[in-house]
Amino acid sequence: MTHNGAREAKASNGVFTESYAPTPEIRTLWNKVYENFREEFSEAVFRSWLKPLSLQACYHGTLEVSVPTRFMRDWIQTHYSARILEMCSEASSEVKRLEIVVVQNPIPLEPEEQAAVPEVPEKANQNRPDSLVAELSSPLDARFTFDSFIVGKPNALAHAAARRVVESASVPFNPLFIYGGVGLGKTHLMHAIAWAMNENWPEKRVMYMSAEKFMYQFVRAVRSQETMAFKELFRSVDVLMIDDIQFISGKESTQEEFFHTFNALVDQNKQIIISADKPPQDLAGLEERLRSRLAWGLVADIQPSTYDLRLGILKAKREMLGAEVPDSVLEFLALKVTSNIRELEGALNRIVAHADVVRQPITLESTQEVLQDLLRAHNRRITIDEIQKKVAEHYNIRISDMHSARRARNVARPRQVAMYLAKQLTSRSLPEIGRKFGGRDHTTVMHAVRKIEELMEGDDVFTQDVEVIRRALTG
Repeated sequence: MTHNGAREAKASNGVFTESYAPTPEIRTLWNKVYENFREEFSEAVFRSWLKPLSLQACYHGTLEVSVPTRFMRDWIQTHYSARILEMCSEASSEVKRLEIVVVQNPIPLEPEEQAAVPEVPEKANQNRPDSLVAELSSPLDARFTFDSFIVGKPNALAHAAARRVVESASVPFNPLFIYGGVGLGKTHLMHAIAWAMNENWPEKRVMYMSAEKFMYQFVRAVRSQETMAFKELFRSVDVLMIDDIQFISGKESTQEEFFHTFNALVDQNKQIIISADKPPQDLAGLEERLRSRLAWGLVADIQPSTYDLRLGILKAKREMLGAEVPDSVLEFLALKVTSNIRELEGALNRIVAHADVVRQPITLESTQEVLQDLLRAHNRRITIDEIQKKVAEHYNIRISDMHSARRARNVARPRQVAMYLAKQLTSRSLPEIGRKFGGRDHTTVMHAVRKIEELMEGDDVFTQDVEVIRRALTG
């Protein structure tokens, strides 16, 4: 098949014999549809994708149009072709199919035959929120904003760094690297940054996507021989945000492209924001040069949540849901569901939904009944014996010291830490915990929990110690 401005059919002997050039009526139809593209799809979509469309032929109910690249053809085919065909069919019932072909240098129609398209300054298009960059970006969750992000000690640094990035006219640190375990709020914070960037700096091109999507777009560009278009697109952004960068571990070609994209953006003083489940130096499967660059700017961690942070999140969630949930229930959830914030919010959603269905008030008893599977799972995961063993190993003391009457500080403090974690990570009552620590009274356990909470409030090093042990138990 050749593409010289008209479709030609191929005879059995290989000679092109039959021409299907568009008639004046078809040209008029196409011009009418073409003129309506801006109104139908928006100015940005028109300039980015549809403006290059050129009428080529019409044959047996098929309208053939061309674009200059495979990447553009695939994108239009996926996102816009169905509506374009519908518009053409509405203009003429004879049009049954739409075929999009790749023609690098199509012979254009005469000026009067092609719909007049007034030019729009390129800068105006770049600043539109529905530009090409915004279209390729992953959608943002409207719930994940700074206003709904509850700040506590575990996420204070990451939150402050994120705020600094969106409030600064220049690039304060590059990249901003945020890391933390599953369900602790990384994606919430990434979405909040993107929302605030679009609001504070509407003239900037903000690209947000997962590392998986970045890899998919890159592989697609390679297969369609459109790598230059891919490079130009990703290096034209003002803010590049990549979520879960650990996904490209072991993907050498994707890492290579990301490495060069990273360097190009830094050289242009463009902001890069990355999230991962581990700090750069612990990301196995990434090239050393890439790990080094990821650690260039500010590395901010989101630590496992504290009781106070979990309670604050639950209270904010209660207000958002407009549900009547007693404080005692929120305190119970904050105490028992410690694995991650996502699971914590899910637990609250479950008890609110259950109360709505059965039309009964939420109580501590109903909460325990509704969440019995979740609570059992937590109890199975961690036992007091496991906590004692892990704490003893961390502080290099004997497990027997957990049950002994020794009051030396190097033994008493780890014992209090173990009691605190037993209260945090298991559903055992205070008397039950006391019995596991040499038959101690429940008031001793209460004192230990309060003491550890006080120490964690004023001593960052000690807090890190406790969180290391918690992470080892819950991870």
